[in-house]
Amino acid sequence: MEVDGALSFEQRGDYMQKMLQVVLDKQDHIVDTVVKETGKALGDAYSMEIFAACDSLQFYSKNVKKMLKPEKIKGHGVLGLTKKIKIIYKPRGVAAIIVPWNGPFILGINPAVQAMMAGNTVVIKGSEVTPYSTKLIADLFAEAGLPEGVLQVLMGDGETGADLVASGVDKVSFTGSVATGRKVAESCGRQLVPCTLELGGNDAMIVCNDANITRAAAGALIGSCMNSGHYCCGTERIYVEEEVYDEFLAKVTELAKELKQGPQHGMEEDVGAVFWDRQMTIIEDHVADALANGAKAVVGGKRNEALAGLYFEPTVMIDVKHEMKIMQEETFGPILCIQKVKNVEEAITLANDSPYGLNGNVWSKDSNKAFDIAQRIDTGSVCLNDMAVTYGTAEAPFGGVKSSGVGQVNGEAGVRGYCHAMPIVIDRFGKGDNLAAGYPHTAKKIEGMKKFMNFLWRNPIGRFLLG
Repeated sequence: MEVDGALSFEQRGDYMQKMLQVVLDKQDHIVDTVVKETGKALGDAYSMEIFAACDSLQFYSKNVKKMLKPEKIKGHGVLGLTKKIKIIYKPRGVAAIIVPWNGPFILGINPAVQAMMAGNTVVIKGSEVTPYSTKLIADLFAEAGLPEGVLQVLMGDGETGADLVASGVDKVSFTGSVATGRKVAESCGRQLVPCTLELGGNDAMIVCNDANITRAAAGALIGSCMNSGHYCCGTERIYVEEEVYDEFLAKVTELAKELKQGPQHGMEEDVGAVFWDRQMTIIEDHVADALANGAKAVVGGKRNEALAGLYFEPTVMIDVKHEMKIMQEETFGPILCIQKVKNVEEAITLANDSPYGLNGNVWSKDSNKAFDIAQRIDTGSVCLNDMAVTYGTAEAPFGGVKSSGVGQVNGEAGVRGYCHAMPIVIDRFGKGDNLAAGYPHTAKKIEGMKKFMNFLWRNPIGRFLLG
């Protein structure tokens, strides 16, 4: 069943509003399911999975109609005198959404809302690590009264995802690793199916010598440790100008030692468990490699031996070198890697010397200076004096460059990505019998066209009329 063929924007929005109320009613159940499958801290679960989902449902239910309103485009030159141009946005059909394990509810529901509001039906495939958290999306939409067949959730492993991509869907939205993203892109390329890929990151943070150090230290911690560090826009590399390096390190160290870890803290837990044993292996490997090559852990640096399960201590590392694994690859853990730099120029050079480019952040009391630095970072988006919040900014397009992805999600650009922009060109004088460009070709027509071109682009009057 196509939503577009049966429902108006207002009717689609009504279902999203009903779903919003269901999510609010069932928020504790959602969080309980997510925490059981991931071990994330309750604060992370409520903010990332519940608040962000509610915000998405509200925003897109009220704004997609405006984003997809047919547009009138003024043609240039002579075309503007003879033609009218309208662009309409047609839903692509069936959108496949492949969801990772680090945000199993929000990273399914947010793109699904956009796709459905744009008039598509949706098939979601959740991670085998967190299947029931993603399955809740279908269960709760059914409770909200969404018509059967508009949204489905598949449960399975990577083979299921590959089969979905190859099944004849009309658009693929994938969030996950670079390696799997390449496979998805190859499959879509063979089928000529459009796709957006939100892949890995190794985001850089630049702390200028005029930054508010207390605020920057707090931003470094939450940016690196939120969601146990399993955050595609997580801060993984921190470059600090040498004049404020010692002060910054002291403040980060002080704050890191105060972080609470473990379920015994209940709602006061700051950093939860590592969600997947395979990710723990990567975290431990990167930290061990750094330590073996001269880095030091001034806080943490190992599993939390006081806790049962997959807990890695919030870790602050110094004396890291640019060529280390932990600085070159995505660690995806609660690790702060701090490197002293001589100046902003060195920080920008190091920040850009990466195969990734998803997000970044710059810290300075001079907003114009920070903005200028941000423009020079080769990445998908940048936040000033805050951790990465672009994905949660519904109006902003979100996507990476280099190995961090293809295309953009969210905002107007993201919603329109679930549509085909179809231009309709209307002749202003199309009621007569004669067609100016029609047959037969004659010498008179060609000579007339040559004279007309000279008038338009060589004659001062013609050039003036064209503007």
